[in-house]
Order: sequence, then structure tokens, then C-alpha cells
Amino acid sequence: MLLEEGHEIGNHAYSHPDMSKLTMERINEELDRTNKAIEAALEVTPKWFAPPSGSHNQVVVDRAAHYGMKTVMWSVDTIDWRNPPVNDMVERVTNKLHPGAMVLMHPTEVTSAGLEQMILNSKEKGYKIGTVSELLSEKRVNINAIDENRGITSGYNN
Repeated sequence: MLLEEGHEIGNHAYSHPDMSKLTMERINEELDRTNKAIEAALEVTPKWFAPPSGSHNQVVVDRAAHYGMKTVMWSVDTIDWRNPPVNDMVERVTNKLHPGAMVLMHPTEVTSAGLEQMILNSKEKGYKIGTVSELLSEKRVNINAIDENRGITSGYNN
């Protein structure tokens, strides 16, 4: 269903370990087992890897690259795994949004309850929702746009 709705499927490791403390063999096992499960279920090979808890080192990044994945990190954390009050989580995310923000969230009840409001708030602030690939695509950069306030070249093709 997620894939059919246009969501991008990535790898987040099989058992959610601290990747920076694993041997290369265990890193390979986590990445490979997750990719195989995704490929078997969806016939999709992930191209993005988000390390659990953000814990990684160069070996983890290199092993992800070996499997054809780029490592990505989030810049806004819902901290949904702590089960905060929905309104607190929504306010936290809304206040931390910025251009190019990647929001980390998990399939929790609190996220489910606050997702619609987070989306509405982000759109109210002028942001668009997209996939990691869309966010990191070079196609969205428009070097001909000038930020009048800063006098620097920036912008997006959306």
C-alpha cells in the first residue's frame, strides 16, 4: 500500500541495532537481510539507508554503499518512540521545520494521531512533502533564483 501511494521504501536495518558497534559481518547481515525482505515483499531494491538511532561510522556508510545505498540522516526528530503527547510532538516538529528538513518518524500511535496536523502545519509554512529522492535531487536546485534578502543564489524547481 505504501509503495502504491508513492512512498519511497528504504532500509533502516533488520533488528534496529547500534550499527556503529557491529562487526562488518553483522553490518552486512543487517543490510542484506532487510534488503532481501523488502525485495521479496515489494520487488524494490532500497537506495537509501537511514541508520537506527542515527548511529553510524564510515564502515557502516561504506557497507551501505556496497549494497547500492546512500546513507541519509534526518534533521527533525519526532521522538515518537518516547510516546510524547500528540500536541507536544506536533509543536516540536512544526517549530523545527526548515528548508530541506527530513523528519524522522516511526509507525507509532502518536505519529498516526499527529501526522495530519504535522502535514497541515508544514504546508501552512510553505513547505512541500516529498520523498528522500525528491528532496536530494539535483533537479530541484535552480541556480538562477536569487534570494533577495541575502543576495545569494538559491532556489528550487518544484
